[in-house]
Amino acid sequence: MKTESVGYVTSTAAAHSKNKQEGIELRSPKAEEAHKQAEPAKSGIDASKQAFNASILKASMEVSLSAGNNSMSLLFKTAIENLNQVLAPELGENAIQAAADSGMDFSPQATADRIVSMSTAFFGKYAENHPEKDLEAALNDFIKLIGGGIEKGFTEARGILDGLKVLEGDIASNIDKTYELVQSGLKSFVDNYPRLDQAGEAPAKPKS
Repeated sequence: MKTESVGYVTSTAAAHSKNKQEGIELRSPKAEEAHKQAEPAKSGIDASKQAFNASILKASMEVSLSAGNNSMSLLFKTAIENLNQVLAPELGENAIQAAADSGMDFSPQATADRIVSMSTAFFGKYAENHPEKDLEAALNDFIKLIGGGIEKGFTEARGILDGLKVLEGDIASNIDKTYELVQSGLKSFVDNYPRLDQAGEAPAKPKS
């Protein structure tokens, strides 16, 4: 009997040591019950903290975006992000890198010019990837491709600003004006892209 008792104590001590080494916490039934009751309370506190942080972030965005220029910055970023997505299968990830905001002009004309110039700059690479298409087909398909990304970017920007209740007044009119200028810029890019004449040569540049 004495030998069995010693063996039991030794076995119990070894098991306790193993659990401690493996990071297993042993609790009494009362301690376990108290732990379970504390978990919902902790979850409730975490949820409240997250809601509070979200309300602060929302308020900060409302103040920031209502300034006007920042709403145009948001529009530019969403347009570039969606252009990157539609161009990724053709030109790889992040073909267009969004420029830094500091010191950047976010007027409708400047924003539209950047969107048009940064997206159409990749037409040459697109045409190289599709030698089976003639120039007109390549131009039309490329404009349709980037046009879809631009459209999605404007839609997302409007949705965010509308959700923040700031899509009105100058902000709304500036976004509409920027959209019109972008569409005009894309059309101008297609209309003015150099074509070969009937002899197969590029047309001479007009004299200044």
